[in-house]
Formats: sequence, C-alpha cells, structure tokens
Amino acid sequence: MRLPHCQICVKLLLILLSWLLLTPLHSQADTAEIATENQKATQPRTLSDELHTQLLKEMIWIEGGSFEMGSRLPTAGNREKPAHKVTLDGFYIGKTEVTQQLFEAIMGWNYSYFPCPNCPVNNLSWFNMLLFIERLNKATNKNFRLPTEAEWAYAAKGGQQSKNYLYSGSNNIDEVAWYAGNANKRSHPVATKKPNELGLYDMTGNLWEFCQDTMDRLVYTEQARINPLHSPHKNPKKRAMKVLRGSGYEFAANESEVFRRDGATNNVRMADIGFRLAITKK
Repeated sequence: MRLPHCQICVKLLLILLSWLLLTPLHSQADTAEIATENQKATQPRTLSDELHTQLLKEMIWIEGGSFEMGSRLPTAGNREKPAHKVTLDGFYIGKTEVTQQLFEAIMGWNYSYFPCPNCPVNNLSWFNMLLFIERLNKATNKNFRLPTEAEWAYAAKGGQQSKNYLYSGSNNIDEVAWYAGNANKRSHPVATKKPNELGLYDMTGNLWEFCQDTMDRLVYTEQARINPLHSPHKNPKKRAMKVLRGSGYEFAANESEVFRRDGATNNVRMADIGFRLAITKK
C-alpha cells in the first residue's frame, strides 16, 4: 500500500472503513461506468496513420546489458535493498508515458484527472492497462506489453549510457521531473522536462508507472538474475499488488530517487498512476 504521508493515510483508512461498512460492493454509478467501459472496449478500434507512425517512432531501443538494481544508500528502504546484478536482453520502451490521446483512440473512453490530449492517461487500473494493450495489439498487429520492473529500472538509470544520476537524467530533480516541489499538485503534458541519457521523459515524476511484476518487499536478494520477472500467479486476472516505479507529482525529492519502488493493487485507480509501453521487437 502506498504511504506518501501519514495524515493522508489515516484519512484514507477512515474513508475506506466507512465505504466498506456503508456501501455495496459496486454502486449503480460504478456498475454503469464499468459496463460502458466494457462495451466500448469490445468495439473494434483503429489508429490513424499519424498516431500509428508516432507510436512506433517513439518506442526507443534499449541495448541490453548488466546493471546494479536496487540501492546501497542508507536512505533506501528495505524493499529497495540489497543492490544486486541484473542482466537484460535488449528491448524497446516508450519515450513517454501513454498519453490520453492514444488511450482514448483505442479504448473510446478517458476518465483521467487533468484532461488534455498530451497529458499522461491516469485514473485507470492495471487491468484497464492490460485491456488497452490487448486492443492496441489487435489494432497494430504488434506485441506491446508493460515493461518488467528490471527493464523499467535499467531504462530509467540510462542503460549502457548511465551516468549514475540520483534521478532519471539528472542530479537536479527540477530539470527532469514534475514533483511536489514544482507540479502544483497535478500531472503535466509529457516530454516537457529534460530527458534522461536514453531520451526517455518523465521516468522521474509526473505519474507513478505500473510494471508487470508483482510487488514483494523481499524479492531483492544478492543473487544475480537474467531477465527477471516476479509474477508468481499465472492468472493475470488474479488480484495482486503490482510494482510502481518513478514517483509522482505529489511526492518530494527524497521520495523520488531513481531506485524507489512502491506498489498498488491491480484494481486500484489513482490520479497519479499511469504507465508506459514496452515491446521486445517492433
């Protein structure tokens, strides 16, 4: 469970308890919204040639290699230790977080907070993301997916071009991120800050990003791994805590270093959670 601030957490717990005690599992409004999403998601969707070309152009090739995942810093949490060696094959990853324009073109709906076509899509669950990717693959005849946590971490650190910055692309968070110190409590259009060494934007700040992996505080060990993916449940529809990386617009600089990891259940929707795409080959 994400715990950015203690007071907020207490309030959220009280709200959650009240909701569990006083409301049914789904309100009529929730049921209607889910039905609308399901209906729209089953309708065939296509991308314009312009969006299709832009999507493929903005998938950035990440040369494979080895890196140190996790942190040795004393400020790192237990979930971020110990540092360990990871080796990855090459892959493509999105230059930016998935935008509202692309998501709506495929799904036909967009319930994001702070709506704008070039802002990252949010207020959707991990399950919604999988459904979007399924529809996107049908529309493009490709095999897009979510990045693994290791792929995400490697790309955020700059891959083989890494300069070992504290944040993704800089030691000065204001250069590369929308965070609590400058975001005014909202997300912003993608690619408006400085990119990291690989030309990737917003891998620190703006929105937290879901990965494929299931969150486990004890999954990091000193053992070296090759192309790791921690996903113990074979059924992707099973409720689980999924890894979040990258920090978000309401988090402070000391909560946003590139090694930070968090988690959220795959059915939760929040204004500060989004995602970016990965693909093994175009």
